[in-house]
Amino acid sequence: MTRIKVSLLVVLLLLTALWLAADTLLPEPFTYFSFRTVFMQYSGVIGIGLMSVAMLLALRPKWLEPHLDGLDKMYRLHKWLGIAALVVAIVHWWWGKGTKWMVGWGWLEKPARKPVAGETLGAIEGWLRSQRGFAESVGEWAFYAAVVLIVLALVKRFPYHWFVKTHKWIAVAYLALAYHSAVLTKMEYWTQPVGWLMAALLLGGTVTALLTLTGRIGTGRKVTGTIAGLIDYPALRVLETAVVLEDGWRGHAAGQFAFVTSDKNEGAHPYTIASAWNPADRRLVFITKALGDHTSRLRERLKLGMPVTVEGPYGCFDFEDAQPHQIWVGAGIGITPFIARLKQRAATPDAKTIDLFHPTAEFEQAAIDRLTADAKAAGVRLHLLVDGKDGRLNGERIRAAVPEWQSASIWFCGPPRFGQALREDFLAHGLPPERFHQELFQMR
Repeated sequence: MTRIKVSLLVVLLLLTALWLAADTLLPEPFTYFSFRTVFMQYSGVIGIGLMSVAMLLALRPKWLEPHLDGLDKMYRLHKWLGIAALVVAIVHWWWGKGTKWMVGWGWLEKPARKPVAGETLGAIEGWLRSQRGFAESVGEWAFYAAVVLIVLALVKRFPYHWFVKTHKWIAVAYLALAYHSAVLTKMEYWTQPVGWLMAALLLGGTVTALLTLTGRIGTGRKVTGTIAGLIDYPALRVLETAVVLEDGWRGHAAGQFAFVTSDKNEGAHPYTIASAWNPADRRLVFITKALGDHTSRLRERLKLGMPVTVEGPYGCFDFEDAQPHQIWVGAGIGITPFIARLKQRAATPDAKTIDLFHPTAEFEQAAIDRLTADAKAAGVRLHLLVDGKDGRLNGERIRAAVPEWQSASIWFCGPPRFGQALREDFLAHGLPPERFHQELFQMR
């Protein structure tokens, strides 16, 4: 989370610093309208800059994952950038539209524009000025559309399949806002660093928008496959799906995830991979729990032999660190990445000492028997806690079960609030923050 916060702050500070090198928020003479002029430019640069970076993250660039600790963190940054851009855009809109309203109501008196003697315009600047009225109208309506689409993306109750369909239309709004920005940005900026950065961001965002609208994001990492196995655990509301991939999968590390498409109308859903990679059988296993409309229908929809598309792998929840001891906490369906690591460790043992805690509210003996067998084969100490019988897991219980916890790292996957509570508890007891690893497995 620290990397996300720092990244957001760096983007804001960089855009602000470059803009201040080209302009000022304290114009002379300082009046409402002179300030409005420069503030509209500043807020416009910040707003479209934030949105452009958010668009670039939508490309799911693999090279950036190690720097931001995985695609899950990149998507969280993408979300924060979108929210920040929305807030700035609302302020930008108010200063533009609200001022016109206040002039119309008689609250403000707009100063007369003085003609510039002997002013001559180049061909490009003349064309841009001729577009100003149209660009303002386009920007205003694109702003309204973007507000609606971003708000829908933030509403968790809005069905995921509708979110997938509507969210891509932000790309259309972005293209309109990019045109609005290119036309209305002060001409002098384009010959300075702020303009160079803006040009690069607008170009990158435009390319991303076009790739989004044509469905080409991630095409180089997509592989087709066939469903080869289905195991249902009714008491857990969990479905285990085995997929045999065709050639092209580059392999994956235990703990990573992939986007899986079984229905083009539904779109791709992210699932953690619950198997180690074996090039000989090219099989991936996904474990899904019925938590929403889509996952609740999977046991009826998925059939043996059905074709699917898998895109990935993504994520940096890969268990790689220098600590001799690791504590794993897989809460509920959060056990999935640990199952993959158990299988990988059984095939290629290492010297690390592992304690795996699996708190769960639901119990099915067949699933527990498989987990117990996998843990034994991997040489991992399993601590099973069923809520109704064993009570809830907390930091104190982990420290009591693992006295040497201070030399360990903690890897958590499960409900975000539970993970946050554990993190705060262990940091309060002296665990270095970099030793607590948590996957933010939420794509919206």
